[in-house]
Amino acid sequence: MGHGHHIEIKQETFSMPSKAKSFTMIMMILGLVLSGIGIATIDKSGAAHDTHAGHNEQVATDNHETHEHSEAAHSEHGEEANAEHHDHAVAGTAEHEEHSNVETEAFGPRIEYHAQDKPWTTKIWSNLLVAGYYFTMISLCALFWYAIQYAANAGWSVTIKRVPEAMLTFIPIAFVFVLIALIFGKDNIYHWAHYEHLGLKPGDAGYDKVLDGKSGFLNTKMLFIFPTVLIIWWYFLGNKLRSLSLQEDNAPKGEVSFFKKSIRFSAAFLVTFGFLISILAWLFMMSVDAHWYSTIFGVYNFATHWVSSIAFIAVFVIYLKSQGHLGLVNKEHQHDLGKFMFAFTVFWAYIWLFQYLLIWYAHIPEEMMYYQIRYENYKPFFLGNFILNFAVPFLFLLMRSAKRSSWVFPTIACVMIVGHYFDVWFMVMPGIFGPGAHIGLLDIGVFLFFLGLFVFWTLTQLQKRGLVAINHPFLEESVYHDTGV
Repeated sequence: MGHGHHIEIKQETFSMPSKAKSFTMIMMILGLVLSGIGIATIDKSGAAHDTHAGHNEQVATDNHETHEHSEAAHSEHGEEANAEHHDHAVAGTAEHEEHSNVETEAFGPRIEYHAQDKPWTTKIWSNLLVAGYYFTMISLCALFWYAIQYAANAGWSVTIKRVPEAMLTFIPIAFVFVLIALIFGKDNIYHWAHYEHLGLKPGDAGYDKVLDGKSGFLNTKMLFIFPTVLIIWWYFLGNKLRSLSLQEDNAPKGEVSFFKKSIRFSAAFLVTFGFLISILAWLFMMSVDAHWYSTIFGVYNFATHWVSSIAFIAVFVIYLKSQGHLGLVNKEHQHDLGKFMFAFTVFWAYIWLFQYLLIWYAHIPEEMMYYQIRYENYKPFFLGNFILNFAVPFLFLLMRSAKRSSWVFPTIACVMIVGHYFDVWFMVMPGIFGPGAHIGLLDIGVFLFFLGLFVFWTLTQLQKRGLVAINHPFLEESVYHDTGV
């Protein structure tokens, strides 16, 4: 189905409006203010429920057998004080254990979290980890989206390719914050990191067979070196693709050598990204609950960031359209972005739900621990995750009119961006702080600061080159793109 009229193709340039610059600055300043208030109001005595974790010892029991995972995440006050604290914790939960380990127990094998005081700064580093990881993955998934278009010889997306091209430049900025969080907070974020320093052997008090068995992968060198090497490699490939895109713009019309090179570099990125991206999820997110086992956690992490990245692309495209730019982009492109968001919303929900159902059905203690605390102690978050990240986008994006709307569509995309950010928060905070964590001013402030920084950075990058890939061989195919529905 054609449009039936000629469309003039010409280069466009973008200059960030003062309102957009002010809005992002206000967002960053507000984020810093809220973060400051949040830090000032943290109970620095270590007695607050949200400033100590439940990983000193985890005990799983079912109706027939007791499974114990003793971690030795000892406090700096010494093992003797820690043991005394443990005795009080066990005594205080004896009545609860007796009640919960009966035939009619609804959820499954019990995991008892015995609290260990953590420095108040742990709240800062854990939020920095969540935000840094989220925006690192968003930027990587923008590069993934970009590379897929080349590898698949996709033509429809050429007119919007500058947006993910700008987003991917945020990769090193976000990752630096991840490294800062790890350098200063790893021993309190990851109980396996503290256990590593103890050097316990079989037979020693506090020896943990599970953590010892995973030490070949869960160790400090792996935590810092492997992800850093991956990020450097992926960012190199992303920069190479951007460079080829710029060279293509300046090449004579009809020159396809840069396009062919882009396909090869895209393939190199996709292969390494597809096989190795789960390692970031295992090290940064999954190892917060180091005794837990899941074979699809990496896929789940990819799903939440992939759909969020597409939502960001959609918001930037619609914003640029509202400012009179991207004249070659039409409702058909917006519709296709909506279909991507709808499809991968369903995919995310599939992974989210069936990871839970498979673990619930198998009833294996070392798998149940992750969901037990999140379902029983964070039920509003558990249900909110489902509503924000599946129910709302699914119901709205079912409608053709919503995908083509200039205000409904970006609104749903923003809901998904916020929802999936707190999906990542939900992966981390219960594992670090046990049953008592909550979303406070610090959590909201850190998110607003990073969101403002990311938007400002992306819009700044969009100013640095033309918005139209003027010499891309599939440009005309994108210009005349029509979904036919």
